[in-house]
Amino acid sequence: MAKNRLSYTVVDSPVGELVLASSPKGLAAVLLPGKGKPLDRLRKRFSDSDIDEDLEPNRNAVEQIRGYFSGERKTFDLLLDMRGTPFQLRVLKAVSKVPYGKTRSYGNIARTVGKPKAFRAVGNTNRTNPIPIVIPCHRIVGSDGSLTGYGGGIPLKAALLRLERSFIYPRLCMHNRG
Repeated sequence: MAKNRLSYTVVDSPVGELVLASSPKGLAAVLLPGKGKPLDRLRKRFSDSDIDEDLEPNRNAVEQIRGYFSGERKTFDLLLDMRGTPFQLRVLKAVSKVPYGKTRSYGNIARTVGKPKAFRAVGNTNRTNPIPIVIPCHRIVGSDGSLTGYGGGIPLKAALLRLERSFIYPRLCMHNRG
């Protein structure tokens, strides 16, 4: 049986190097800066795939990610190769609808997907989101507004939210810089 194909590229960003990986179906992964070598992390996650470095299948995603970090892009328009259980896919779809610069609680997302008591499962799905930033799991917060649980760590979650708010409220953010 032929293996799936996955092409990746590395992108510099204000939060560190990101690895974008696409299959023929679309963007399958955004690896945030983290522990371990990116290629090893991809091989572990996509053990059923032949993986090679190739910018071309990722070019559109690279341009959109760069647009996001420059404040020129508030939403993404990419084909996605989403994998997961039906529940996980519903959660990620709901998370993808949270507007730029806004937040929602885990409980809110649980209610949105019709499982009001499943806020912990929503949190777990968010923590393992394969396509962070594009699917903005950093916008999901605790019921009291606190920054909790993020696959890339709380400092990165806070940085992404600050980035978005700085482009929505540039004067306020400039004024508050010390």
